[in-house]
Amino acid sequence: MVRELDDKKLVRGRSHSILMENRERVTITGVQDVDSFDEASVLLVTDLGYITLHGFDLHINKLNLEEGQLIVEGEIIGMEYSDHEGVGARSGGFFKKLFK
Repeated sequence: MVRELDDKKLVRGRSHSILMENRERVTITGVQDVDSFDEASVLLVTDLGYITLHGFDLHINKLNLEEGQLIVEGEIIGMEYSDHEGVGARSGGFFKKLFK
């Protein structure tokens, strides 16, 4: 699969999956970047668009961008996909800003 992203680069997509366990732990593959996060929400960029996780006491347990894997734990109350460029394009990603 080839996908055109915000910066107009063509990226070959990895496998994308979501595994949620008891609404307390979610494992997501195909993750490219974490745009923002706090205890109430996690906004991430995947090969297939943006995903926002909503909940309480959320924390990132594992993040491996080379493998494209993210594990979030906490009380998960919702999850949504978005293809809107404005959602994640505004900041360029949390880790991108952190390691400038």
